[in-house]
Amino acid sequence: MSRYAVSGTPRKGPASYFPSIEKKYGRPIEEWKGMIRTSPLTKHTELVNWLKSEHGLGRGHANALVVHTRAEGGSD
Repeated sequence: MSRYAVSGTPRKGPASYFPSIEKKYGRPIEEWKGMIRTSPLTKHTELVNWLKSEHGLGRGHANALVVHTRAEGGSD
């Protein structure tokens, strides 16, 4: 995943973290988002803490994934 959107402009917001998340943790963003969507957890903080404790993500990376996934309608 490039740090640039399809239009060639730099990614902004939570998506700006995606290239480093994929590089650091070795999973594609769609896989992380799928795990968030299928998690029985529903609250933002619960999801962030789960990604941190169970998958070793840093707070900023976990937060970016949860914010972006929830904005797409993946989890309330």
